[in-house]
Amino acid sequence: MDILLDEVGRGTSTFDGLSLAWAIGEYLHDNPQHAAKTLFATHYHEMTELGKLLPGVRNYQMAVKESGGDIVFLRRVVEGSASKSYGLEVARLAGLPRGVIDRAREILLNLEANELDVTGKPKFARHLPSRKNDPQPTLFEIANEAVLDDLRALDVESLGPDDALALLRGFKQRLM
Repeated sequence: MDILLDEVGRGTSTFDGLSLAWAIGEYLHDNPQHAAKTLFATHYHEMTELGKLLPGVRNYQMAVKESGGDIVFLRRVVEGSASKSYGLEVARLAGLPRGVIDRAREILLNLEANELDVTGKPKFARHLPSRKNDPQPTLFEIANEAVLDDLRALDVESLGPDDALALLRGFKQRLM
């Protein structure tokens, strides 16, 4: 018998979902009458600890190549567990607006740091003022403006192909 489990605990709170997934993993591993080759797909990174605790558990991941801030999914399964999540990069590749990705990154950093506001609520839950009337540019707006200024001042007619490619790579790095 083979078993395929995909995102057990999805739709619940993180701790409920993780608890269910962990208990199911232990149950399948520890009960010979239910033992089966099992593929357990999950986004709960904590589940990889079962590979250290239970002798019949092996972790596998999708191979990813990172280079210069870009990621490439290699479409290969390799042994081991992912060292990080690529959810925001996947969302960026899917075309979500840069502002959404930037805000998600800010929320993620607050969650990872367990930062709370003065009322004890996670910082991501606070109401953020609208930036429509705020003349203060963000760090990203300043960086983008600097790239645009450099592009405007560029004499494209005098660039050779190699120089143009190097400039494009530099602009791309500055915008990421």
